[in-house]
Amino acid sequence: MLRVALCQLTSSADPEANLRSVREWTRSAAERGARVVVFPEATLARFGGPLAPVAQSLDGPWAGAVREIADEAGVLVVAGMFTPDGERVRNTLLITGLGRHLGYDKLHLYDAFGFRESDTVAAGHHQVTVTVDDVTLGFATCYDVRFPELFQALAEQGAHAVALPASWGAGRGKRAQWDLLVRARALDSGSWVLACGQADPSATGVEVNPKAPTGIGYSLVADPFGGVAAQAGAAPELLLTDLDPAAADRSRAATAVLANRRL
Repeated sequence: MLRVALCQLTSSADPEANLRSVREWTRSAAERGARVVVFPEATLARFGGPLAPVAQSLDGPWAGAVREIADEAGVLVVAGMFTPDGERVRNTLLITGLGRHLGYDKLHLYDAFGFRESDTVAAGHHQVTVTVDDVTLGFATCYDVRFPELFQALAEQGAHAVALPASWGAGRGKRAQWDLLVRARALDSGSWVLACGQADPSATGVEVNPKAPTGIGYSLVADPFGGVAAQAGAAPELLLTDLDPAAADRSRAATAVLANRRL
């Protein structure tokens, strides 16, 4: 079993304040036995303001501080940040701790529902996997969840689980889509999906840019058969679950989706 913590928080616009939150939540998760601690997309700074001024490289001070936090706690930390890319940025997952320090750049950009992420963000090009205690993790970010081929490709690379940080946009039907898509990606790839979203700012009275995707809460862990193993509410919450990697093997053997697909 691998114990994973999903840290459903509300990021502020201040990277230093968010770094303090990462330290506090990571310490709490590690004290409860977590080996992998997942934070939402945009943990460095929430959406709703210019991204270029807050972007930092993976070798910069913010990512370096998160690495120190992860090393002190003896865990792998996954946290959303923004890294520079010319006049735009990349929407990057920092993956650090347990001797690793790397990033996954979001592949699919959120040019949807009236929002154009590609105006300010450059797309990534590579899939990423990491193994912790014999459990292989793949990575995806928010809008990536609408593309099943990514999750199936990660499964074919040996991923038992996919960490999915998000800052989901609010709106009619969006909560239902979130639940449906996360569970579908688990089922059609035979993987655990660790979907960690930003908490709903309105649950704690935080004012945000109403046009920006700043989170709805309801982080969840979907098991490889598409069931809900654990789910948070709308407000900030630390969600812990134990992953059995053998469940991924059982799902793939039972559904044969990966073996039987033709495209």
